[in-house]
Amino acid sequence: MAGLELQQLYRLAPCPFCIFQRLLYIVIGLVALLGVVLPAGRLPWAALIAALAAGGAAVAGYQSWMQAFPHLATECGYSDPTLIERLVDWLGMQWPSLFLATGFCTSREWELLGLSMANWSFLVFLGIVGYAVLLMRSKQA
Repeated sequence: MAGLELQQLYRLAPCPFCIFQRLLYIVIGLVALLGVVLPAGRLPWAALIAALAAGGAAVAGYQSWMQAFPHLATECGYSDPTLIERLVDWLGMQWPSLFLATGFCTSREWELLGLSMANWSFLVFLGIVGYAVLLMRSKQA
């Protein structure tokens, strides 16, 4: 939820891909919580987390590409809405304080050490995938 805190602190405008990544982080957290509550199914929980995080890495990677080459990217919101954009729009109507997308996907409003929020999100999702794979390979699974 660091993205939400940074959004509030710096008055950032999250894009549909940012919001979708936020949703994936929430779902990953809920699945991890289920893994703690029901540890007998650790392997399926870890596999689901790895799959969700891999999807998040794909979205964050695509957004990173859009930010690196904005002249080649079709900005989200300017073409027919994708399934992700429709889901984010619906969530934004239900819980605007958490899911309202008002920004552009190619925008790099915030950077740390030269990396945008999408770049950092890509790295975090890769870390989650790696950790989930380690959990799946552990002898206690």
